[in-house]
Amino acid sequence: MKKSLAVVLAALALAGGARADDGEPAPVRTVPEVELERYLGKWYEIARFPMFFQRNCVGDVTADYSLREDGRIRVLNRCRTDKGFDEAEGTARVVEDSGGAKLRVSFFWPFSGDYWVIGLAPDYRWAVVGDPERKYLWILSRTPAMPLDVLEKARQAARDQGYDLGGLRYTEQRMD
Repeated sequence: MKKSLAVVLAALALAGGARADDGEPAPVRTVPEVELERYLGKWYEIARFPMFFQRNCVGDVTADYSLREDGRIRVLNRCRTDKGFDEAEGTARVVEDSGGAKLRVSFFWPFSGDYWVIGLAPDYRWAVVGDPERKYLWILSRTPAMPLDVLEKARQAARDQGYDLGGLRYTEQRMD
């Protein structure tokens, strides 16, 4: 496992939407509930905010979530680089009283970060993940590509949470 991807994901704590009365964006909200069993499995990154820890990733970015015996979640992130593939394995735990929509993810102890599900299709075909500071954002799909109308729903979920999508970068997915 390369440290570069691990460091980025360790930092994972992840245009205009809802605003508070003072003109500042309202606090980021998660979806009300995430059924962990349905969320587990493989996700393809469709788009993200550029992040230091993913600086060597040039495409084929995936995240695979599986349940561990201790009840925590195994997180395996993978991406294609100019030199092959890079992987980082971490652990996540569901934040108490979050309806399963907030996770704390760690790729290297003792550091962990916020991973909040802020948008989710009813059929769990796509998800939008961010953090309370709006520094991180990922649009994820169960398939390597999303129809444009579905992508727009995911983008709108981020906008509704006050994310400025000007910095959003789309991920090349060549594999299945």
